[in-house]
Amino acid sequence: MSQPAERGQRRIRIQVDGIVQGVGFRPTVYQLARSLDLVGWVRNDSEGVEIEVAGPSDRVQAFVSRLPQEAPPLAKIVRLEVKERPWEPGDGFHIQASERTGSRTTLISPDVSICEDCRRELLDPSDRRFRYPFINCTNCGPRYTIIRDVPYDRDNTTMDCFPMCAACRAEYEDPRNRRFHAQPNACWQCGPLVWLEDAQGHRLAEKDEAVRQAIRWLAEGKIVAVKGLGGFHLAVLATDEAAVARLRRRKIREEKPFAVMFASREAVQGVCQVHPEEEALLLSRERPIVLLAKRRAVRPGHSEIAPSVAPRNRFLGAFLPYTPLHALLFHDAPYEALVMTSGNQSDEPIVTDNAAARDRLRNIADVFLLHNRDIHIRCDDSVVRSVRGKPRPLRRARGYVPVPVVLRESGPVVLGVGGELKNTVCLTRGRYAFVSQHVGDLENLETLRAFEHTIDHLQKILEVHPRLIVHDLHPDYLSTQWAEGQTQPARLAVQHHHAHIASVVAENGWDGPVLGVALDGTGYGPDGTIWGGEFLLVDGARYERLGRFSHLPLPGGERAIKEPWRMALAALWCLEGEEAEKVHGEILSRWPEKERRVVFQMLRSGFNSPLSSSCGRLFDAVSALAGIRDRITYEGQAAIELEQALEPDAGAYEARITRDEGLWVLDVFPLLEEVARDVRRGTRPGIVSARFHNGLVRAIVHLVERLRQETGLSAVALSGGVFQNIYLSRRLEEDLIDQGFQVLIHEQVPPNDACISLGQAHVGREHLKR
Repeated sequence: MSQPAERGQRRIRIQVDGIVQGVGFRPTVYQLARSLDLVGWVRNDSEGVEIEVAGPSDRVQAFVSRLPQEAPPLAKIVRLEVKERPWEPGDGFHIQASERTGSRTTLISPDVSICEDCRRELLDPSDRRFRYPFINCTNCGPRYTIIRDVPYDRDNTTMDCFPMCAACRAEYEDPRNRRFHAQPNACWQCGPLVWLEDAQGHRLAEKDEAVRQAIRWLAEGKIVAVKGLGGFHLAVLATDEAAVARLRRRKIREEKPFAVMFASREAVQGVCQVHPEEEALLLSRERPIVLLAKRRAVRPGHSEIAPSVAPRNRFLGAFLPYTPLHALLFHDAPYEALVMTSGNQSDEPIVTDNAAARDRLRNIADVFLLHNRDIHIRCDDSVVRSVRGKPRPLRRARGYVPVPVVLRESGPVVLGVGGELKNTVCLTRGRYAFVSQHVGDLENLETLRAFEHTIDHLQKILEVHPRLIVHDLHPDYLSTQWAEGQTQPARLAVQHHHAHIASVVAENGWDGPVLGVALDGTGYGPDGTIWGGEFLLVDGARYERLGRFSHLPLPGGERAIKEPWRMALAALWCLEGEEAEKVHGEILSRWPEKERRVVFQMLRSGFNSPLSSSCGRLFDAVSALAGIRDRITYEGQAAIELEQALEPDAGAYEARITRDEGLWVLDVFPLLEEVARDVRRGTRPGIVSARFHNGLVRAIVHLVERLRQETGLSAVALSGGVFQNIYLSRRLEEDLIDQGFQVLIHEQVPPNDACISLGQAHVGREHLKR
């Protein structure tokens, strides 16, 4: 029974929501309350953390004021609600067991890189966890990849099969210890262990000797499959050209760049140019892969990275060790750079369990460095680059997921299932949009299973079921077919580029209509053409197409995407028709006459040559015309290499702005004519690239200015895979800002098709509001 409040005494109940479980929040609360001599308790619940404190009013108020400022580094408070309670005296301050309630609104922490305290202990011979590959504390270690359910307690993780020894249990139960309630807490005596196997499954070494032998294998140029945090890596010496080439052959990955893990910041700086904002990304607790410009000459004391790591690319994907096992693989090793690429066969999802690794990677890896801590959720490495001093994600996964995008307002639960390439899914709850980690390209059964598992897991840990499933208009996407196969709930199809722009609107919390510029490779158009260079007016669940790029035919359909020389022929055919051979014979002579004639016949008849307004295909045509890339081995290669070839030049090719059937058209044919003219004159590919980029930016700005005059709108949202091009993005954003536009861009999710699920979910919620 409550007692009458004593003068000056106060008792309150506090609910804290956000990322507050598994990050040392309760020990912080405990220590703060004890320092103020308050009584009460703290516990995890399914909504976050619940606290009750009582004592002198001034001290209780000090507690409320100091709590957000003194929260642990990995915590993120999104709501702190205080309610007065009847006065009751208490005895001490306690940490109570977690409580399950009916709803689950707590946010789960992403996986976090090893902290400096744990790194120090890892390499301290006097520490009981010396060289233990799974050292962690409340400030670091696995989170999302090991969670089966919430609350985030050990029995809801893949660590539940490792009972803690007495020493670990004492740390776990001591609120003054850095490992208090660190759910993955373990040591050599009670936790997961590593071992080394050959490709035939014979165990070669265990525990620390396994790591030491793996280092020797790597130093000899062998390929080692390393089980990591969210899946396997394939590791090989990054300075050994023969070893990297062998990995490419075995993995069937011809030219797509590999990421390189470096031993230290200094090792990265020896090979790459690192600006302060890029260094901050490299050293951040998320530890993403950061795209950095290569140095023209490697600094003394550092070795050249093998040319085939990132062929024909001026950038290198660099990152630093983020697990204790990574740190050990570099400690006292005779190398400072390893290729660390996703452990999978080409076009399949990253492998996560030992049995699958033995089966699917045995023809790639020479040896396997395995462990027995299960990975519940696969999670690739994240990839970012810096544009205008700010991070721009290209792949959002480990370190960032499942931190939600905070939406402008609360709304119903909606599931967006994404597109086909770079698939993600998005589930909304309240004001949060939970965009999943990178799933991959939905082109096979294995990736489809990963897609389904991701949806199931998100629904389970968020304990929500969608009122609406939103999918792409394209009927052949596996995500569309999956959505159409669901009997419940209702479904909604959303046009691809509408979803692109809606994702920027959602991410920026924008309220009201916006002009959208969506530039990518392919999107299903309701008019029967392939879209990809689009100027839209987007207002919630409604969109209107205001303009487009001029149409280019795709001779051979999908084949034209993989063979950009076909797009070059299409461009020349559109310019000259039957005279193309006569006018551009010198350019056309690069490609076999027999194949040319087949393509020209397609263009002449229109057979298997769908029309496309795609900006991505325009890049392909220019890349092939300039002699940079005729055939691609990975998505976007021609456009990427066109940007990589760029040399500084102030010139700009001209495009026209015209009207066609009520739409504004960015007519690219004058621009293509100037490209062809410069190529015939022998202009260097890098100059052609610069003038093309400059001319394209100028034309886009001119068309957006026309749209502002027509609509009165000055807010412009930019989205689509073309905005992965750093030169075009920077120039276009700066020029639009100079013209007085408010420019909305992606900073939390990638501009490529990984953002589609967020846009779908946003459109779905707007649709349900109507």
